Amino acid sequence: QVQLVESGGGVVQAGVSLRLSCAASETILYFISMGWYRQAPGKQREWVATTTTGDTTNYAASVKGRFTISRDNFNNTVYLQMDSLGPEDTAVYYCYAIYVGRNYWGQGTQVTVSS
Repeated sequence: QVQLVESGGGVVQAGVSLRLSCAASETILYFISMGWYRQAPGKQREWVATTTTGDTTNYAASVKGRFTISRDNFNNTVYLQMDSLGPEDTAVYYCYAIYVGRNYWGQGTQVTVSS
């Protein structure tokens, strides 16, 4: 059973940066895909960014150019660097992984951006 633990959320003012971390309980070398979703109050969960084993990265249009996803295979961790944060980025951010045909989710970390 893969466990994912997010960290790095917080309350910040608009314009600053945050870096989220997602630590996996085992090696991520063979995880087909890892990434982030987010869910704002009263809204559906939406995809944010993905990184694959081939180091391909993809981003939602709303965060492209501001967010950067990266993976550290040595430390079994995926990061989400979030720059130029705005109130619209306020949400619970969830890490996910796809491994051996199963989807795994973290418990989420809250990001609140005040204007």
